[in-house]
Amino acid sequence: MSEPLRPPHPTLTLACLGLSAFMQTLDSTIANVALPTIAGNLGVSASISTWAVTSFAVCNAIALPLTGWLVRRFGQVRLFVTATLLFSLASLLCGLAPSMGLLVLARAVQGLVAGPIYPVTQSLLIAVFPPARRSQALALFVMVTMVGPILGPILGGWITDHYTWPWIFLVNVPLGVFAGSVVASQLRGHAEAATAPRMDYIGLAALAIGVGALQIVLDKGNEEDWFQSGFIVAAALVAAVGLAVFLIWTLTAEDPLVDLRLFRRRSFCAGTIAYVCGYAALTGIILLVPQWLQRQLGYTATWAGLATAPMGILPVLLSPSIGRLAGRLDLRLLALPGIVFFAATCFMRAGYNTDVDVAHVALAQLLMGMGTALFFMPVISMLLSELTPAQIPAGSGLSTFLRTLGGSFSASLTNWLWEHRAIHHHARLAERITPYDPATQQWLSGHAPAEWPQLFAQLERQLAQQAYQLSFNEVLWGLGWLFAALSAVVWVAGAPRRASA
Repeated sequence: MSEPLRPPHPTLTLACLGLSAFMQTLDSTIANVALPTIAGNLGVSASISTWAVTSFAVCNAIALPLTGWLVRRFGQVRLFVTATLLFSLASLLCGLAPSMGLLVLARAVQGLVAGPIYPVTQSLLIAVFPPARRSQALALFVMVTMVGPILGPILGGWITDHYTWPWIFLVNVPLGVFAGSVVASQLRGHAEAATAPRMDYIGLAALAIGVGALQIVLDKGNEEDWFQSGFIVAAALVAAVGLAVFLIWTLTAEDPLVDLRLFRRRSFCAGTIAYVCGYAALTGIILLVPQWLQRQLGYTATWAGLATAPMGILPVLLSPSIGRLAGRLDLRLLALPGIVFFAATCFMRAGYNTDVDVAHVALAQLLMGMGTALFFMPVISMLLSELTPAQIPAGSGLSTFLRTLGGSFSASLTNWLWEHRAIHHHARLAERITPYDPATQQWLSGHAPAEWPQLFAQLERQLAQQAYQLSFNEVLWGLGWLFAALSAVVWVAGAPRRASA
């Protein structure tokens, strides 16, 4: 970076940077709940409609590691403005798509141009704000980007129910144009030292093939019964070969596409591990809890959204205070209490049963929001703390790329574990319930034989509900211990570091 960025109105710049990043994170989940409606309107099956989500995730994951190269080639400000405006254009194409094929293509473009937005926004915040205010700006940024995926399903469902599904994409157009135009105006005249770095085409091809195939495996694995499907086996082999070639090439090339040498810095390495694992575990909870509420406890989509919404309250309220504290305290002393809140809420949910009321569900979500507020901002500051200004876009892009893959792994693994363990518990619960079991015979004795089929159907529903509840408790128990293990990772991140450093 050739000179510091000093916009005329830093607060307005912060708001528009956050707005752009919020749109990008919001769109990672906003279409999920609208897929049945989209499939019906465009005349395709439910399985085909999921490619509208998969295409975005694949292209977004591929674009993230390119951030460092793109910043060197075009400069931070130009890249941010261009990516935000192109994101608005891609959103317009998504909303106007007359067929599923065109929608998938537009979503792929949207994911591709969205890739650099998040890491470049982090880099610009560090460049725009002086050290005394940097931690508060980062805290607000983290709050906005963590609330986005939470609000995505709620907002997507509301727009789909009250308007039409294209509006979940069209709403981005005016917001993106406004955010990109304001940032371009605020940072006009800033001279950036853009260069013409050599493109690592071999690394790019290996990355695109490996990450693209891996993302397809993760997104379609549950639907295709994992490695029982020849398609998933072939995609997994392609992913393994592509990622192996990318790793070997990156470690031996003179000017690789992704600078893996950043992992030699202890704060970046440990901070990225904590960031990725924490985000992955949180993603599993965010996806699992609404499904559990709707499928097993009978909540409507609206009530499931309302019950989980309290998670976003405390990050919004506390982010300014946490930002001020981060400039004075060891960052680990902020992150560790966040881990405690995460683990405690997981263990709290692990004790739930099917009679739990909405107040207890909302309370756990509220406390998890406290963990979100305390954990992510210090960890992100920690992993960037030893990087030079020139390395921050590449480091942020790399950590965000790994975070995205971690979230995809978690989404697939959590759902698989929930289903797999539910089958196990169902078998254990049902193995003694037969017409020849004395307890079953006593239960049936008060009813006419003609009523038995109906009674067994009712019993089957109760067994399935209890099996899924036991499985839910086990998954949350495991996630609680994963959060607890992160405390050691955070502590070895290095010497005490303050965000103002």
